[in-house]
Amino acid sequence: MGNKEKKPFWLTILAIIALSLVVAACGQNNAGDATQGGEVTQPATEEPAAEEPAPTNLLETIKASGKLRLGTSADYPPYEFHKIIDGKDTIIGFDIEIAKEIAADLGVELVITDMGFDGLLTALQSGNIDMVVAGMTPTPERAEAVDFSDVYYTAIQKVIVRAADQATYTTIESLAGKKVGAQLGAIQEGVVTDQMPNSELRALSKLPDLILDLKAGNVEAVVVEEPVAKAYIAANPELVFADIKLEQDEAGSAIALPKGSAELVEAVNATLARLKQEGKIDQFVTDATNAME
Repeated sequence: MGNKEKKPFWLTILAIIALSLVVAACGQNNAGDATQGGEVTQPATEEPAAEEPAPTNLLETIKASGKLRLGTSADYPPYEFHKIIDGKDTIIGFDIEIAKEIAADLGVELVITDMGFDGLLTALQSGNIDMVVAGMTPTPERAEAVDFSDVYYTAIQKVIVRAADQATYTTIESLAGKKVGAQLGAIQEGVVTDQMPNSELRALSKLPDLILDLKAGNVEAVVVEEPVAKAYIAANPELVFADIKLEQDEAGSAIALPKGSAELVEAVNATLARLKQEGKIDQFVTDATNAME
């Protein structure tokens, strides 16, 4: 009677099976922590940061880049020319001052590229520069390829000759059969072709080269705008104005901009209007002319 009654073997088997079911059920409950309704839920992910909208026009592109790329031909004083300032070769001139004002109004840095005048519009059309400020006349032919700002300055075309020949060359006819220089691609090239048909045109990219040709006797005259002629005559006493009357085109100078850049044209015109109202363009011309002395 002191011994406990021994349990049947089949009860032990049932107990083991029951324990196995309990363990399996617990495992399913743990797995259920990662599922809901039979669907696996993914860890929460962060939404990507909203991107800035892409610029929709050239004006916005310039502001986004922080730079205004100016193309010019810095051999046309007082519009644009090179001068050593504080030991550094610097491009100055009243065109450059106007470009600086435009960049300041846009809140960007002005970056200047100096090249031959005849390559400026190609560079503009190819997107290598954003605008051209180079004493450029807005001719109908040019306007087919680019947009232009309002005219900001109008100058008179003049003929310069060697002082020793001033009495010789007094009319267009007196230059018949003679070589007359003009800057390649500039409005003066057309002046020589149209108004001096009996003269031989010598067109070069750089105006200083034409001035050297005139002094050396390789050409008999050079056609340039009046303020430019004054600057070169002041620097070269052996040169003078010729008493030759040319037909004047009142088209003046304007800023060239890529075709279809209406927003940029509007912004540039706003700056030009302000400068005219403040009388700053006339001051820029005076300061640039004085800087040539």
